[in-house]
Amino acid sequence: MTENTSASRQNFREAMSRLGAAVNIITTTGPEGDSGFTASAVCSVTDDPPTLLVCVNKTASQHDAILAAGFLCVNVLAHEHQELSPIFAGAGNIPMAERFARAQWLRLATGAPVLERATAAFDCAIDQVVEVGTHSVIFCAVRAIHLGGTASGLIYHGRTYHKVGPEKGC
Repeated sequence: MTENTSASRQNFREAMSRLGAAVNIITTTGPEGDSGFTASAVCSVTDDPPTLLVCVNKTASQHDAILAAGFLCVNVLAHEHQELSPIFAGAGNIPMAERFARAQWLRLATGAPVLERATAAFDCAIDQVVEVGTHSVIFCAVRAIHLGGTASGLIYHGRTYHKVGPEKGC
């Protein structure tokens, strides 16, 4: 077995593809309307006070809109929402309003779009932003939580989607 220990960008990206992560749609709203993008770089920070972080590429089209709004919602996708992930990642260059028209949304404390049937949604105010390399690490104070009606989840591992959660009929 050969071992490549180089911490090159290519090796880092390959290794990260092997780290399974929940699939999320990060949303906000502003003068241009609702906007959102797909992200797997979301992590719990602490439960007292409830805080999470979201990493956003500085070149992402929604980066500035999220920072300007000062709030966002992390919508944790259920397996049934797998088709939304590539759409919100920009596949097909579908206009933002059409992306949102493909699901049902509601609003909580901040006014950011909350996916009605998300496994969970964290409605957050931006508390702090730290710039690291190509990304902004956004620390978010959770203002409201929505627990959707599904127990299945969606993770991205090995550059493909996988369902997690209970199987029907078991």
